[in-house]
Amino acid sequence: MAGSDAGQGASSEYLQVQTTTDSRAEAMELARAAVEARLAACGQVAGPVASTYWWNDELERSEEWFVFLKLPADRYDELAAFLVERHSYDEPEILATPIVAGSASYLSWIRDETRPQPDPATEPAAAGAPEPEAPETEAPETEAPEAAVPEQAEVAEQTVQGEIGAG
Repeated sequence: MAGSDAGQGASSEYLQVQTTTDSRAEAMELARAAVEARLAACGQVAGPVASTYWWNDELERSEEWFVFLKLPADRYDELAAFLVERHSYDEPEILATPIVAGSASYLSWIRDETRPQPDPATEPAAAGAPEPEAPETEAPETEAPEAAVPEQAEVAEQTVQGEIGAG
């Protein structure tokens, strides 16, 4: 049964990182890009939320969208740099909360889905790995000689009839 291993300790091996944006579109794009880059196994967008904060010595209010990302703790620095680079805010909120317990199978899934994947375009083939075999190609079928038989039969029939009719 899924989730039957609930309550397994994670010892802060995993994190939920959150940031906020001023649009749903940016939130969705940050979540998609982080997951696509395998910096997070899961990205969730929630909102809008009403935010109140100080900015440039002024009390501000705005509508924002949360982005929640689940990842192994050892991928945090890379994710934080990724968010800073892509975020539209001058000073984006990037907060990490330790996941102190969770389903062992879910936590394992987070680890599996955030492993860096080799890029087939830039990675050389593994040493000693066999080269992929080229698919066997069959020679194209040629038209069967029987296709010419009806013409030959007509000629033979005409010849026979001509001989019969001539005689």
